[in-house]
Amino acid sequence: MKLSGADPRGTGRPVVGSKLVIVTGMSGAGRTTAINALEDLGFEALNNFPLALVDRLVEPVEAGARPIAIGAETRTRGFSARALTELVDRLRRRDGSGALLVFLDCSDDALAHRFNQTRRRHPLAPGETVATGIARERDILAEVRGRADVVIDSTTLSPHALRAEVEALFADQVSAELAVAVQSFSYKRGAPHDADMVLDCRFLRNPYWEETLRTLDGRDSGIQGFIREDPAFGTFFEKLCEMLLMLLPAYKGEGRAYFCVALGCTGGRHRSVAVGELLAARLGAEGWPTTVRHRELELGRTGAATGGAQ
Repeated sequence: MKLSGADPRGTGRPVVGSKLVIVTGMSGAGRTTAINALEDLGFEALNNFPLALVDRLVEPVEAGARPIAIGAETRTRGFSARALTELVDRLRRRDGSGALLVFLDCSDDALAHRFNQTRRRHPLAPGETVATGIARERDILAEVRGRADVVIDSTTLSPHALRAEVEALFADQVSAELAVAVQSFSYKRGAPHDADMVLDCRFLRNPYWEETLRTLDGRDSGIQGFIREDPAFGTFFEKLCEMLLMLLPAYKGEGRAYFCVALGCTGGRHRSVAVGELLAARLGAEGWPTTVRHRELELGRTGAATGGAQ
């Protein structure tokens, strides 16, 4: 996930704690899942609400009113890239009523796979190929994506993981707290596209080569104990925590709402998972709202499936 865009008050910071969140993006990228997650967090959620009516919906802003989440797509009445960006600009010029624009993105291959799995036609190409619809929609939404405050890439995210990303970003938005995400991954599948910091844990001793530990994963105390006994672990972990505890207040001071630390190893099952669990616990104990996600474990990857050491 990446944050961009500017605060309408001219501070140059993303709008955090906004009373209005507009969610849009590529069809199949998870917009509905994101809207549902926001509704569960306490937002008043409206999907495919006509853009022409949004101004009246958010005015006047009542003190103590629930924040509003609006889902918009290319089929929404009155939708165009220009209409949406002008609406956001107009709302941001109002005193005290900033709007946050969230864009759900996904790779073309993953989108095509999702449409083929569900046997759905693409809304912008009902009589043509899914690839044609994806290309057409990406072209239409290019300007919107460029203007978004938050871009969430759901290419590797399950619906559950996407909900967790949205919850991490918005659960504490009223207090404008910086949410921290710790994610483990396998270098065989590549580092997460939305990570703010990527660290390689492959220098640590590999539990995969211990027969009694091979079938376990880094959430297990046995694996974590094995990792802790590595002479290189202690200094690495303390320096990592020291660096993050120094950087996170600075990022928060710059208006960041979300920060993702990605930890990688060969298979994403042992070393990166163990370090991720320990890091999330340490940051949480220091008062930082922290979530942890293990990409390969969520995907059910095993040593046999990935074909090698973990």
